[in-house]
This record gives sequence, structure tokens and C-alpha cells, in this order.
Amino acid sequence: MTEPSSRTTIVIPMLDESGTLPRLVRCIAAMQPAPAAVIAVDGGSSDGSVAIAAAAGWQVIAAPRGRPIQGNAGVAAATSDYVCIVHADTSLPDDAIAVIERTLADPGVALAGFTAILRGANTTRWGTSFHNWVKTWYAPLLARPHLFVRGLRLLFGDHAMFFRRQQFLNVGGFDTRVTVMEEAGLCIALSRLGRVRLVNRIVETSDRRVAAWGGLRANLIYFKVGMLWNFGMRQGLKRHYPDIR
Repeated sequence: MTEPSSRTTIVIPMLDESGTLPRLVRCIAAMQPAPAAVIAVDGGSSDGSVAIAAAAGWQVIAAPRGRPIQGNAGVAAATSDYVCIVHADTSLPDDAIAVIERTLADPGVALAGFTAILRGANTTRWGTSFHNWVKTWYAPLLARPHLFVRGLRLLFGDHAMFFRRQQFLNVGGFDTRVTVMEEAGLCIALSRLGRVRLVNRIVETSDRRVAAWGGLRANLIYFKVGMLWNFGMRQGLKRHYPDIR
């Protein structure tokens, strides 16, 4: 890695991601400036994920399985001012750290994320990517209109969300009682401290869910899970949104 930035840690919750981690390793190694630290939070991988992360020079810690729990553990282990949570199947631009620090230099922004494009080996999921982009606006407008006018936007894991570490801790981090849509809860909590922004810069995310489910079914599942969450039916959402590796 090049000389690190002093302000941003990348946290990567992971579970059996040996197929996607090598690309993310190359992506982070190319960042200019480099992150202050990279913390991989393993939820009990049985493949080579831990070895890949350690070989990359990342700090590897263990936590009970579950994205909210793993995300909270990674933020707690960080020592920098800012944290960006990146899923193992997402790739960031080379200047991602500069984008993060420039965005959070505005004290009116409490949380932000990149614009996600879903891609596979042979295709780009333009329709689903567009729906995810539009959903950033229409979901909070429908779910929390009073917060929408104050700057709430709903971001999700594919957006590589970033925030001030201390503010994350102050609002209690991710709600560990849920296993899906934990990012939406964080957006609502942090929106009371400042705006939630979608940055006009691209990150690429694996289309593996869309490839497994098909485009129409995937978008229907996203919509269904979002509506169930919005109406308070938050327990058992995992059965509607199974892991895809």
C-alpha cells in the first residue's frame, strides 16, 4: 500500500468470500491515497477468506455471523475518524478515500454512499441498477416523508456507505436484532444528525443475487422486503432474502 490516509478505515464484513476477495484486494491496493486501515470482520468462513485477507495485510477479526454484528465489530475496532463499510463483492474507485473525506468534510452530511452498478462477468444489470438508484429517493419519500424533506435518503450495503465513526457509535450502530435492512435503520438514525447523501461516483457490485433469482424476481424481492420492513414486520425477513454466494 501507499502512504495511508489518516482519517478513513475500510471495514469488510465477510463470510466465505474467497471467490470475490482477490478483486477487492487489488482494488484497495490501488487506492490513492490508501486507507488508514482495512479491517476484515469474519463471521466464521470455512473457505480461504481469512487467509486471503491476512495475506493482503488487512487486520482480521472474528465476530458472530450476521452483517449488523460484524459491521458493529469492525467500526468498534477502527480508530480513525471515518469508516466505510464495503461488501466483499463490491469494488471502489481508486480515489474512493479522497471522495469519502471530501464528502464528510461537510459537517451537514452524516452519512453517504456511492452510486452502485450491478455487474456480472458478461452483463451489466442496468434495469436493477436504475431501480436501486431511484429507490434511494422514493423509499424514504414513502416511508419517512418528514425525514425525507430534511435530507434522508435510504442507502444499502451495495452503496459502500461511509460515516463518522463517533456518530455511528452515538446512535448505537446497526440494529443487531435484524439481519436484513440494517442499513435503512442506520440511515434513519443518522439522518437526525445530518443529511444522507448518494455521491455521484460509481462502485461496481456483483450481480450474483440477480443472476440467481432473475431480474424481475430480484426486484420484486427487494420491494417486498422493503415494504415488510417499513410496516414493522422486521423479524424473519431473512427467509425472504437468503444468502447468495
